[in-house]
Amino acid sequence: IANVNALRFGDPTHPKTRHLVEGVVAGIGGYGNCMGIPTVAGETSFHRAYNENCLVNAMTVGIARTDRIFYAAAAGLGNPVVYVGSKTGRDGIHGATMASTEFTEDSESKRPTVQVGDPFVEKLLLEACLELMETDAIVAIQDMGAAGLTSSSFEMADKGGLGVEIELDKVPMRETGMNPYELMLSESQERMLMVLKPGREDVARRIFEKWELDFAIIGRLTDTRRMVLRWHGDVVASIPIPPVVTEAPIYERPWTLTPAPDTIANVPPPADYAAALLKLVGSPDQCSKRWVWRQYDHLVMGNTAIRPGGDAAVVRVPGGNGKALAVTSDCTPRYCQAHPETGGRQAVAEAWRNLTAVGATPLACTDNMNFGNPQKPKIMGQFAGCVMGMAEACTALAFPIVSGNVSLYNETEGRAILPTPVIGGVGVLKDVAGCVDIAIREAGLALILVGETRGHLGQSIYLRDVLGREDGPPPPVDLAVEKRNGDFVRGQIGAGRITACHDLSDGGLALSLAEMAMAGGTGATVTPPADATCPTHAWLFGEDQARYVMAVRPDVADRLLADAKSAGVPATRLGTSGGDALTVEGVLAISVTELRRTHESWLPAYMEARG
Repeated sequence: IANVNALRFGDPTHPKTRHLVEGVVAGIGGYGNCMGIPTVAGETSFHRAYNENCLVNAMTVGIARTDRIFYAAAAGLGNPVVYVGSKTGRDGIHGATMASTEFTEDSESKRPTVQVGDPFVEKLLLEACLELMETDAIVAIQDMGAAGLTSSSFEMADKGGLGVEIELDKVPMRETGMNPYELMLSESQERMLMVLKPGREDVARRIFEKWELDFAIIGRLTDTRRMVLRWHGDVVASIPIPPVVTEAPIYERPWTLTPAPDTIANVPPPADYAAALLKLVGSPDQCSKRWVWRQYDHLVMGNTAIRPGGDAAVVRVPGGNGKALAVTSDCTPRYCQAHPETGGRQAVAEAWRNLTAVGATPLACTDNMNFGNPQKPKIMGQFAGCVMGMAEACTALAFPIVSGNVSLYNETEGRAILPTPVIGGVGVLKDVAGCVDIAIREAGLALILVGETRGHLGQSIYLRDVLGREDGPPPPVDLAVEKRNGDFVRGQIGAGRITACHDLSDGGLALSLAEMAMAGGTGATVTPPADATCPTHAWLFGEDQARYVMAVRPDVADRLLADAKSAGVPATRLGTSGGDALTVEGVLAISVTELRRTHESWLPAYMEARG
């Protein structure tokens, strides 16, 4: 019912970055739009560490009847193994091994490893599989992804504790002269492998032929726990399955944890606060990504309740009587680089916080673990540190990781990407009518800050984009405080007291207020606290965690503050919405029009400046 993507590109000035942005976005848009699945959330950022090694992480969210879930465990001696979908070609061969290799000067020669997708065929395959799933024919089913027929057949057999015999000459082929090695390793897209019940082959064949897809019985299950491959009757391979799958050797890589960086002090204020905020609002990372998501059909199927651009998207569950799912993706790689354990905690906590900010109860998450060469102790330490931090956060927030993938060796000429453990999160709303977004749409609302502000500027985007520094520790993540504050906010949204809500992350309070004003077209006036424990620029741009800004009607503000006090949750009144400018008294005043113009202009101008 929804797609999410997390895109990370190199320095905008790098000669390949613009081309990569254009191609990746066009590919996602073209495929997703043809499939009729809305792409509703995600993130797009830029950093020189991703030069020539961009990351394209994708997450798909679906719904299933709990009594009609299909698994990939093969079962039933003698049951037929069936190939369906597109024909097999030579595209994608060695794609899985390429993903475990650093990029070098000769990487261009590996272009044939890229798979060629056809979204129209994928849509036919989706519909055909769903139709067959309405029958009793399927015993097991798995898509052919990395390493193609090899991985799918080995994994299905191992999960069922069985063996498989495959007659490779029966595999549908679209190229002449293909050999068994190529057939087993091809990563041609739009293909599935199934085990069917005996006697149900003709039912399945009719369905797939109706959808104009290939259908071939290519093998059968055995009790040998071996993979036996035949080519025109001759055995060309006979391999024990367990040692290749669950009994494969475990790597014991040496690793060194990254020590916490020294605390930084005396971070200077900007010469011009308004100019500093405008610089952040219009920076490559923080600017509007409308240019991206307008190329995606984010409203197809008509169930998107909160569109891209906020904390989390919200999609109605078809036939769910008002139920909806909230989805988001989050990661702050600069935090993970500075201190992986803290960065891992923060990635999970921010995904949990973004779901909470729309009123959803976080359910579960998936991870996309993107790192450099794990044979280097420092990189392996980054991986280990992030995993430890993520595990702590998932446990403390009752937010389990239920799926995911790992992408290693992301290096070019020995230069690693930033450690990037992307978290995709899903939450549920019992009634979509109760969700809120970030937009301040009316004047006279009380603005309330939830959470404690200490003015943490280490690894902040203020430090990076305004002062040109990337140093210091990331902000600490207190998971007990995250849960306490988030549960309070979600409860207030559920009680119908909140008009708008936004979590605080990159850019701190200043950027969050600007985004709320831009989203709703209404300004706000806030007053720095007279008894602030940190300087004004740290109060505005600090990236302390576990914080939210809420817009509430004046008649409920006092009650909300009283409830926060009773719950032990720090909450303070910031100011009031209204007017046509974002004003921080005595510090800055910027019209919402100017904020929007700056926010919306960078990415379209960048993409139009094709050299």
